[in-house]
Amino acid sequence: MIPVLVTGAVLALLPWVFGTGGYSLRITTLMLVMIIYTVAFNIIFGHTRQLFLCLGALAGLSAYLSVILVREARLAPAAGIALGTLGAGTLGALLSYVAARRGLGVIFAGIVTLVVSLIFQNLLLGLRRYTNGETGIVTQGLGVGLAGYPVVAYYALLALLVLALGVYRWLMDGRPGLAFGALSEDELTAELAGIDVTRYKVLAAAVGSGLIGLAGALFADFNGFISPSIFSLAHIDIVVLIALLLGGMRTLLGPVIGAAAFTLIDELVRPFGQATVLAYGVLLIVLFLAFRQGLVPFVRRLARVPVP
Repeated sequence: MIPVLVTGAVLALLPWVFGTGGYSLRITTLMLVMIIYTVAFNIIFGHTRQLFLCLGALAGLSAYLSVILVREARLAPAAGIALGTLGAGTLGALLSYVAARRGLGVIFAGIVTLVVSLIFQNLLLGLRRYTNGETGIVTQGLGVGLAGYPVVAYYALLALLVLALGVYRWLMDGRPGLAFGALSEDELTAELAGIDVTRYKVLAAAVGSGLIGLAGALFADFNGFISPSIFSLAHIDIVVLIALLLGGMRTLLGPVIGAAAFTLIDELVRPFGQATVLAYGVLLIVLFLAFRQGLVPFVRRLARVPVP
């Protein structure tokens, strides 16, 4: 657990390094949200080869559910967040179960979850009575109050990130880690060896989806506003996939470094205005050509040190 604690300690210093001003603190807080999404996706895709292209839908489901339950059913904000997280974890586990029982490969699982993501976006637009459609919902007063305390929000999300990394380490150091390693190499061989592939895939999906859901619900509270575009494929799924590949799959620090690097790149190319997408694409292509296995495996080979 030492790498987890060191990572948490380093990230805890960022607000004092970059300042606790509004803009810099918001960027570092959003970076934490993206890191949590990437850590969760590493569990789901990196270790069990389940290509979930519905990360935005899982985060959005939890965010909208937690807000709507507080507004419509008068639940306490903490209860709304808990039920939103439970909803995201259940949906992820259900998708994983169906994909595993039907023997869907990586590509077909990706297509199915992509359809789920599109359905979710249409539901948000169709259920205007509850979601306000594309107008979105102002969440101030419907959460635990993170929007009014940005420093508290940063450390609350940092605590969730440390928890996520701790859960990741606990899974990888135990029996699930051995099962994940076997089924990520060859599912058929793992099944013949007596590993319950469906069980461990569902476990990975439930844990990862639950973390994404909890991060999504806290983000909704911190951001003060949610809308369908915030949880779209382009804003979350594509970004998380690139961040994981950039940092290095099946590593502890890969998701952290990848998502942090992606946030930094996003800020560097922002001044390019209309040419942002072009500059963004060129920079990412260069990075992927230079670090094909990800930054963490590259550093491992270069420095010959066991980076976790």
